[in-house]
Amino acid sequence: MVGLETVESASAAQQQRGSEGLGELFAAVRSRLGLVVLLLVLAGLAWWATVNQMAGMDAGPGTDLGAVGWFIGVWVVMMAAMMFPSVAPTVALYARMTRLRSPMRPLLFAAAYLVVWAAVGLVSYGLFEVGKTWFGSQLAWTAGGRWVVAAVLGVAAVYELTPLKNVCLGKCRSPLGFLLGNWRDGETGAVEMGAKHAAWCVGCCWALMAALFALGVMSLIWMAVVAALIAAEKTIPWRRPVVWGTTALLLALAVMVVVAPRDVPGLVVPGSAGMSTMGTMH
Repeated sequence: MVGLETVESASAAQQQRGSEGLGELFAAVRSRLGLVVLLLVLAGLAWWATVNQMAGMDAGPGTDLGAVGWFIGVWVVMMAAMMFPSVAPTVALYARMTRLRSPMRPLLFAAAYLVVWAAVGLVSYGLFEVGKTWFGSQLAWTAGGRWVVAAVLGVAAVYELTPLKNVCLGKCRSPLGFLLGNWRDGETGAVEMGAKHAAWCVGCCWALMAALFALGVMSLIWMAVVAALIAAEKTIPWRRPVVWGTTALLLALAVMVVVAPRDVPGLVVPGSAGMSTMGTMH
């Protein structure tokens, strides 16, 4: 009986802390509305730039990434478009907690966050190019290509239910807890905290990004879908249904890519537009 009461008390305390944290977050958004609007405007501009840069480039799974410099530029713009809406409340809360200090710290926080994602893009580019060089002929869509795509989607689905995903998502969904547990003062601290928050975000979202590469990293449709899934997982109160819904969607896509790829909405099937192998676009 005592044990049950202890568990119930701990659960109630956790819910109270969560409610207090949510209240602090809403207050921060209200008091730093200008900063939130700025980040959302930047995200909107990034979406506009992405649409212009990537229009007509989607060649499905294995789309050529182009030169590394061009890709990283596009990738950074993509990350700003996809991530700024969900990270804006955290930046606003950080700005409120540093309101009597340098106004540059929230911008340094956001910039460091974006730099980490730029590094992820660089690593992804390298892995993609190495895989294409070593296994190019084996990745033809009519050979193992569709199975590779299905496998990536399956791995992404499984990762949604792992303890590591749960921990990383918890950090992303608790801005107050993250900031209090990782506080560093000064401009250097702002950069360090922004980078650390991005690292947790990478741990939370890397599998969804891998799914985006599998479906076509230059696909505006799948970019929007993945961005919506990331935002939903980080912001919607009903955490478990959202995670399970994402898992179900990824598994369904994995099956459809194998059995009926042309029925997958928004998927450009290699070969249907003059492509014979994955990773080939001229």
